[in-house]
Amino acid sequence: MTLTEWFIVFLCIQFLHFLGTWKLYVKAGRQAWEAIVPIYNAIVLMKIINRPSWWVILLFIPIINLLMFPIVWVETCRSFGFNKGKDTFLAIFSLGFYLFYINYATSCSYIENRSLKPINSFDEWLSSISFAIIAATLVHTYFIQPYTIPTSSLEKTLMVGDFLFVSKFHYGARVPMTAVAAPMAHDTIPGLGVKSFISDDNPKNKNNWKNKLSFPYLRIPGIQRIKRNDIVVFSWPADSLKTMWGDNSGEHTYKPIDKKTNYVKRCVGIAGDSLEVRDGYVYINGKKSILPDRAKPQWFFDVDTQGQNLTKNELERYNVREGGVVDGHYRLNLTDDEAALLAKNPKVKSITKNLGHKGYYNKAVFPHHPAYPWSSDNFGPIYIPKKGATVALNEKSIPFYEQIIRRYENNDLTVFGDVIYINGKKATSYTFKQDYYWMMGDNRQNSLDARNWGYVPFDHVVGKPVMIWLSWDAKAPNFMAKLKSIRWERMFTTVGGSGKPVSYLWVVILLIGGYAFYSFKKGKKKK
Repeated sequence: MTLTEWFIVFLCIQFLHFLGTWKLYVKAGRQAWEAIVPIYNAIVLMKIINRPSWWVILLFIPIINLLMFPIVWVETCRSFGFNKGKDTFLAIFSLGFYLFYINYATSCSYIENRSLKPINSFDEWLSSISFAIIAATLVHTYFIQPYTIPTSSLEKTLMVGDFLFVSKFHYGARVPMTAVAAPMAHDTIPGLGVKSFISDDNPKNKNNWKNKLSFPYLRIPGIQRIKRNDIVVFSWPADSLKTMWGDNSGEHTYKPIDKKTNYVKRCVGIAGDSLEVRDGYVYINGKKSILPDRAKPQWFFDVDTQGQNLTKNELERYNVREGGVVDGHYRLNLTDDEAALLAKNPKVKSITKNLGHKGYYNKAVFPHHPAYPWSSDNFGPIYIPKKGATVALNEKSIPFYEQIIRRYENNDLTVFGDVIYINGKKATSYTFKQDYYWMMGDNRQNSLDARNWGYVPFDHVVGKPVMIWLSWDAKAPNFMAKLKSIRWERMFTTVGGSGKPVSYLWVVILLIGGYAFYSFKKGKKKK
């Protein structure tokens, strides 16, 4: 939905609020018209229910407001004497329409100075847990989100089993686009295996990425821009509903942007760059990209050991985490430095980097067109679109920009050979509406990344990983084994920066210990 459409919905909700509460406003000593003035009516209502005015702000924050509305309905009921369990139940499960009954069908009176103390232990627990969920959802949605590394695409920089804190405010928090969704759940409700959000997706519509129940894209201003070689968490542009939640219709419908699977990669190219991959190395604007010293790009190497086996200790010495035996040779995933060190082993006869070459069409490689026979190791050059930049459209260029024009920037696109129509008009050029980025894994030959699906739009960017707060072996067979495998040296280390990562676990332990001591002394003093 557009902002205009949502504004109309907002006005309708205001009118419903007026119809359901204007008599209650009068009974509380206010004027009837105060129940219909947007925002002002919420401020007045907070005074009526004896709650702080800053609650009004929470009513207008997407997702948070879904948690706040039931609380306000219940508080309004209690301010007019309806404070029993059944009243709470009816207020919530009628979606607030129980107030119409109180407003028109009862002779209730306003309790001006009612006690805000919970009337029983259950109410106290419910109040505490509600605001704990609201606070956690606010932090999770707009400030810091916990995230787990599920794959090895950034191996040796970020490892499988790392748990991250991802900052939303560095690049600007993206306001949730899905209007109705479960708090702190992504695309699926844990344990239930069902969608965590409500949308109008029609599985029979192959082009249904314009969700009528979604908010338009909005982002809070950030404190920095994405820089080359930043590690970035983003919504996977190619994610779809094709095989999700039991949908086996065979059709291809797209998820709302904020409910797509989260990926983490290194941004090797930013908007406006020309990018090329030569023999596995990234070149930006014709110059070889220089990675941060913590980055550990790696490739598969074929290692001939003249029939001799490398011992487990030798493999650990060269920090080998992935690989196997292929046709009697080792195929190991190594950095250039590790490969050079392994080549000095007397058992090694030869070691060769296994690279894919240009000239052979791989349909899995972007832009998935036989006119561009590229491999993931020899790729490009391509242009990374920048907001406001204009490119020529023709038969050669359209494979690169077709998905941008159609899916990411929501245009109707029709292509007849070299003749292109956008929104029914013939087009020979196109001006981009947002910035795009090129995301790749450091594990260059074991990473599903931009070389497979193409550009990442800025509206898909989630945030910047800032800290590893826990790390263990994700492949350990059970929870106790995972606890024993904790990588203490990685606990509370920063993701960015240079040099060897330093653990700040001791700082966290001191802070927790200090807080526990303060709480103990405070409790003892009260007694």
